[in-house]
Amino acid sequence: MQRTVFFISDSTGITAETIGNSILAQFEGMEFDKHRLPFVDDAKKAEAAALRIKTRYAQTGDRPIVVNTMADRALCDIVATSGALMLDVFAPFIGPLEEELGAKRSGAVNRSHGLVDFDKYEARINATNYALSHDDGIDVDYAQADLILVGVSRSGKTPTCLYMALHYGVSAANYPLTDDDLDKLELPVRLRPYKDRLFGLTIDPLRLAQIREQRRANSRYATIEQCRWELAQADKLMRREGIPNLNTTHVSIEEIASKIFERFGIERTMF
Repeated sequence: MQRTVFFISDSTGITAETIGNSILAQFEGMEFDKHRLPFVDDAKKAEAAALRIKTRYAQTGDRPIVVNTMADRALCDIVATSGALMLDVFAPFIGPLEEELGAKRSGAVNRSHGLVDFDKYEARINATNYALSHDDGIDVDYAQADLILVGVSRSGKTPTCLYMALHYGVSAANYPLTDDDLDKLELPVRLRPYKDRLFGLTIDPLRLAQIREQRRANSRYATIEQCRWELAQADKLMRREGIPNLNTTHVSIEEIASKIFERFGIERTMF
């Protein structure tokens, strides 16, 4: 059985989609046809959303599910005319918070991901630029780095650095261990002054070979033998140098970032 799910928000829809997917993941064996409707921030857009949901209801015969983070109750009521099951993410929290804080919710739209804090936003942009300029050892100004990821090519360093920068404003560089580094089993000279900022990423050989095959098909770089050798040497190097590391094979970028933050004692909020 497949059910239709709409993630609706007066902003980007990221919160609705993230929380909604976390909830839906609890229902194993169920299939969901997912749709994100962001920036539903006025009555006209809410009516259009309600019509789309109602149409889907008529087409499938199954009641759609709406995961909603719209702040304006009037807009929520309009969407509810679709007949969908309405799951208001904010509802369980607003009442208790109003009572505790002695204040009423503002109902202002587009607040979750707007430019509420310009300093934090600028920090995220600067960190993203830093991650891009320090990707794969392109630049070596590691003095400004909060942390440096090391590992063999395609072990997940770049996407993790960009995620930490864009979402948390963490200045993360990455350094790919080369065949020369792995042959010598020595920490590259440029990294030695920053050993306390290093964190290693590793991955299972078969998965690494699959990823590399997509990048450079039929190359020595993508052979399972080369992948096994590089990973084994990288493991020896990290053990010898005492570099903390994590196998990324079955771990999401969000989890990788959280484990790295925990290791370095980094406490940052998203917004």
